Amino acid sequence: MKGLYDNEMQLEFSSKTCNEAFARISVAAFVSQLDPTIDELSDIKTAVSEAVTNSIIHAYSKDESGIVKVRTRIYKNQVEIEIEDFGRGIENIEEARKPLYTSKPDLERSGMGFTIMESFMDELKVESTLGVGTKVTMRKEIKSKENKKNEINIESKQI
Repeated sequence: MKGLYDNEMQLEFSSKTCNEAFARISVAAFVSQLDPTIDELSDIKTAVSEAVTNSIIHAYSKDESGIVKVRTRIYKNQVEIEIEDFGRGIENIEEARKPLYTSKPDLERSGMGFTIMESFMDELKVESTLGVGTKVTMRKEIKSKENKKNEINIESKQI
């Protein structure tokens, strides 16, 4: 399977809220080898932040002994990020993916986590089994340097 991707990194950490920033920054640093734009990098960081926060808050509640795994793979000009937990799981994935749905209204959660992930990434897949855990897989294409140059030239000509 290793021949399918160009590079991979994995993280595993305790389900403590302070580790959300660690995951976000680590993934961003790893993805930086693709030379993403600031917007592309910001999108990835936001999506990772939402996925990790969901794992910490919803999968484990206040149990900081849970484990969150982050696996990031690079395929040519595409990044794939998996965020996996081994917590309670999601009872109804379709309902959970609806904007404004939250299973934790007492914590003043906005219910926009999956919506944000979906809007900032090109693909979002959610797999979950009650009592076993949840895996969120996100993909985003990083535009090539040549495509970025072409976009800048087109924008310059329009001005």
